[in-house]
Amino acid sequence: MARLRAWILPACSVVWLGGAAAGAKLLWDHQTTPGAPGSPPRLWPAASRLERTPGRATLLLMAHPRCPCTRATVAELASLVERLEPRPRIYVLLFKPREFPAGWERTDVWTAASRIPGVTVWTDEDGELAARFGAATSGQVVLYGADGRLQFSGGITSARGHRGPSAGAERIVALAKESAAEATTSRVFGCSLIARDAE
Repeated sequence: MARLRAWILPACSVVWLGGAAAGAKLLWDHQTTPGAPGSPPRLWPAASRLERTPGRATLLLMAHPRCPCTRATVAELASLVERLEPRPRIYVLLFKPREFPAGWERTDVWTAASRIPGVTVWTDEDGELAARFGAATSGQVVLYGADGRLQFSGGITSARGHRGPSAGAERIVALAKESAAEATTSRVFGCSLIARDAE
């Protein structure tokens, strides 16, 4: 009996550590698994209700207002805007199901985005604009050059809800200075853009 008791604590410790490791791996896998990539049109869609200023680049962020990952994306957008020269015209499009009450999309994500200088925040009913620009994941960013050609499609965070340097943000900064002949991409981390409620 004494021998059995001597093994109980070590055995429980091994089981606990194994469970903790498995949980940490699941969390890590979730944070580092990208969402569905976007498929934006190569040229600015003529039928878009969004205005494009001739001779000026345009950047769009399409987001779900209740996706917890999107808070980091909006914070990264605020940092990114300060580094862009010349600064593009910037829209943040926040998804709202048509049948939901007015103001459903006006969360802390809306407030944070509207505080970024030069950013226009739009309600995107049923994700119609996001669909026109080929977005499927909250946090999808597209950059169109001054000539209306797609320059970039992807995300500006390196993981779900993670702030800090990312390949996407660095690419946008480079493109603001010099357009590329071919559009570049990066992975997008976030919830499904058209979910009625976020994860």
